Amino acid sequence: MLPEERFLRQPKHFWANVRAIGQQVGYATRRTKKNPISVVKVPTIDQIRDAYGRVGLDPVDLIRKDGRPSKLGRTILDYLDYRASRLNNFVEPRLMDVKRARREYLALKKQLKPKCPLPKNKQKGKKKGPAYFTCIINMLIEANADGLPCDYDPRELTTVTVNNAPLRTLARRVDGAFPAAVNPIAIWEIKEYYHTTTFGSRVADGVYETLLDGMELEELADQEGIDVKHLLMVDAHYTWWDCGKSYLCRLIDMLHMSYVDEVLFGSEVLDRLPTIVRQWVDIQRKRM
Repeated sequence: MLPEERFLRQPKHFWANVRAIGQQVGYATRRTKKNPISVVKVPTIDQIRDAYGRVGLDPVDLIRKDGRPSKLGRTILDYLDYRASRLNNFVEPRLMDVKRARREYLALKKQLKPKCPLPKNKQKGKKKGPAYFTCIINMLIEANADGLPCDYDPRELTTVTVNNAPLRTLARRVDGAFPAAVNPIAIWEIKEYYHTTTFGSRVADGVYETLLDGMELEELADQEGIDVKHLLMVDAHYTWWDCGKSYLCRLIDMLHMSYVDEVLFGSEVLDRLPTIVRQWVDIQRKRM
């Protein structure tokens, strides 16, 4: 998923209000006997005003004296509506469970006969096996990289250099880098959680790690004019949709704050990732 152009380059207080609204109003509808399906919701202007009032926040920037939304308030409402629509209608159907991910993995493995790493997950017993989503991603990258190298599992920090001297070194290791962890064209993070039964702190930490990477890359671009593509790929329907809708909302926010260039959800990698990799190849060919 690429960001929606009209919500890019918003001021910081725009995102402060988006987060405050999510915190005070909530992100998703509650399951009831009458409505057993929970979806990402869009709050009304009255709900926002009442929620702000309960915690002592002043909605003056969002709501005019006549009760109608201001220009900023209207843009925020439009964004919240867009975010809910994309998550409910585009993201949710593409998030895979472990059975579907296994089918896609086996089909690609048979078709592509990969030589790239196909890592195992960290589970034990019956759950132990291939890390299906990571394997799918690795195979798709290899198949579209036109024979160029790729570091599928960097064991070092990402470093950008000038005249062979370090200019920036990121704070943490990432899940992949093209073509290498030194002076990469692109880096990516993979968050697959097929076997988790709750949305735990480990999953939440993964979101914040990607945010940290994005902030460091933003500073690199602003101060040095160097652009490193930043991709996030996530999957597991139960973990992200049933348990983690609020974090899915934060991923869409992060995308529009330009901390990631693109977020791919579940089976979206099958259609979109080959195109992205071919774009990386074009950039690398021009460097060579």
